[in-house]
Amino acid sequence: MSEHLLLEMIERMSVAATLAFVLSQTSVFRRLINRRNTNRDAILLTIFFGLVGIMGTYAGIPVNDAIANSRVVGVMAAGLIGGRLMGVSAGIIAGGHRYLLGGFTAFSCALANLCEGLFAGMIHRLYPGRPIPWWLALVAGMLGEIMQMGIILLTSRPYNLAWELVSEIALPMIVANSLGLAVFMLIIKTAMDAQEKVGAEQSHKALDIANKTLPYLRRGLNAESAHETARIIFATAGYDAVAITNADRVLAFAGAESSHHAPPSETSLTTSTRQVLVTGQMQLARDKAGIGCVHPDCRLASAIIVPLKCADRVIGALKLYYTRGNGVGQSDIVFATGLAHLFSTQLELTEIDRQAKMAARAKMKALHAQINPHFLFNTLNTITSLVRTKPDLARELLIKLSAIFRYTLHKTGQNITIDEELAQVRAYLSIEQARHGEKLVVTEAIETGLGHYRIPSLTIQPLVENAIKHGLQPKPEGGSIFLKAADCGQAIEISIADNGVGMDLATNNPLEYPSGESIGLINVHERLYGQYGGNYGLTLTSKPGHGTTITLRLPKRLNDEVEDCA
Repeated sequence: MSEHLLLEMIERMSVAATLAFVLSQTSVFRRLINRRNTNRDAILLTIFFGLVGIMGTYAGIPVNDAIANSRVVGVMAAGLIGGRLMGVSAGIIAGGHRYLLGGFTAFSCALANLCEGLFAGMIHRLYPGRPIPWWLALVAGMLGEIMQMGIILLTSRPYNLAWELVSEIALPMIVANSLGLAVFMLIIKTAMDAQEKVGAEQSHKALDIANKTLPYLRRGLNAESAHETARIIFATAGYDAVAITNADRVLAFAGAESSHHAPPSETSLTTSTRQVLVTGQMQLARDKAGIGCVHPDCRLASAIIVPLKCADRVIGALKLYYTRGNGVGQSDIVFATGLAHLFSTQLELTEIDRQAKMAARAKMKALHAQINPHFLFNTLNTITSLVRTKPDLARELLIKLSAIFRYTLHKTGQNITIDEELAQVRAYLSIEQARHGEKLVVTEAIETGLGHYRIPSLTIQPLVENAIKHGLQPKPEGGSIFLKAADCGQAIEISIADNGVGMDLATNNPLEYPSGESIGLINVHERLYGQYGGNYGLTLTSKPGHGTTITLRLPKRLNDEVEDCA
């Protein structure tokens, strides 16, 4: 009888195996394993495991006014997967049902189910967030059934019937139920591993596509970037067609039926796409009607549509098509949502970068606006002093000033060549020399071959102006300016040295303690720092009574290597 009972119970384990596979495919179970389940999920799973236990009771085999059953599989699976609370709750459901069926072992079986659920939940604590290994489930099942046999012997009366029952069912139930529990857990783990493998493959594919499309999406979502992105997805992901839209129209289409779907043939949005744009939620089209194509011979039969977002604002949609109906599966949903999230992140970073550049350019404009009036005020003062005494010279200087500002108006905020910048500096110095005469001596030492490199406009002139105003003018006898440009490998250093009054940098460093008298100096330093980074900008050396040297350091940039700042 024991051998026959064992074989019959093992045959009925197919029910538990089937239920295990069904459970592993549910989103509720995946959320539980990933620790993202809600209270509602926990309740649903508890009821499910309790029902598995009840089914194990009804699938049992009557033996001596009792039932040789597989109820323990559902109860202990609940504890192994969901913890003590779920195990005990499933034990109450399955054990309570068994108690209501009656029989001299009714109370013993109900109590055993509670204890088995609690025992399995304690084992669950050893593997938080991970499926229980099949071998541990096997051992746990054996121990759980041994515990049940002990409880029957301790609590069931009359004792002789309890002993007779345990002698009949102990070995078959211990073997069959421990195997059933191990198979239950093994099927769940295998299914989960397969899903994780598919998810990993899809994630790898999505990351590869995101990496390939990054250079295009950095330009924002437009017809060109959408076309290249759709082409890459179509060539890589294995879909029959791919489309990308913005909030108003189809930007790009690649693959099957492009003759009537691709712009400019078709730029209007389908109903399902508009719904995605409005709700920001993914939509599935299971058939041609769901796609909504009006072309009678269109072969596209199913699709997944996911939103593209920027700062929580829906700006477009990604559409992946199959030419077979109901072609969209769980792996497609994982892939599409992951890819859309990566694209959305790229587009959001692009927008942040664009806003940062706009803010930087606005700041550059403001800095130039500060420098230009400062230069104009000082120069007009110089010319004003010559109008009555030397009108011809004043006229000549006004012509030079107009030429400087005409050039400045066209080049403000741009990078110009060092030669062009030096031309402006020389024009400015000619104005200052006209004013100061022999009190201002200018010497240059410009290395050949540097003139074609680029420099932000109006960079050297404010430094020269600063040297004259704050270094030389306080000296009654005037002084000299030495302008030097040197090649330093990957960088260029331009220095403006004067033999003026100098300063004590320990107490009066204009780069560290800005004042209203150092507007030009500070602005040049901030512009260089903002455009080129912390390794570039201005440095000062000075000593009271011995003059000041301002050194300007910037990287070598040719005409085709840098964008304008404006």
